[in-house]
Amino acid sequence: MGFSGAKVIEASAAAIAVSAAVAKIDMRQFVDIVRIPTPGRGLVEITPEVVAWLRPHDVRTGLLTLFCRHTSAGLLIQENASREVRVDLEAFFDRLAPEEAGRYRHADEGGDDMPAHVRTALTGLQLAIPVRDGRLALGTWQGIYLFEHRRAPPRAGNRRASDRRMTAAGPSGHARRQWK
Repeated sequence: MGFSGAKVIEASAAAIAVSAAVAKIDMRQFVDIVRIPTPGRGLVEITPEVVAWLRPHDVRTGLLTLFCRHTSAGLLIQENASREVRVDLEAFFDRLAPEEAGRYRHADEGGDDMPAHVRTALTGLQLAIPVRDGRLALGTWQGIYLFEHRRAPPRAGNRRASDRRMTAAGPSGHARRQWK
């Protein structure tokens, strides 16, 4: 399957460890960029990518924050057992914010642009997920999804095609600036 583009998800995890022997609180924070390829409009489960990112940081207890740096895609936690749930959600959003010529004033990046902004406003851009015993505290049938709202692939030269990296803190706690 070919991918039409990639979304940039910023992931951060804070881990807190308390040592009763010396009454010391140890807090570590990790921030990174996770690129998620999207095949076009639809829900893409990203739970495996998020787990793979979290694993090497050895976070036992803490809070994972995910933030999507795009205004045409959102993040959500949804059932991951039945494909019909995703199909129904996608159909619902198609009816809620349809692509109709003349319906919206903003169409700078195509007819799917403004409906994508409306859908993103409804799905949201960030998630906070507890980490307990080194695992995401998701329910049995829950998965983390990137909801791509654009059908058109990113075009070279526009904001969606760029990948800017801001400040990222690694396990040592030292900040580093990366600009692309």
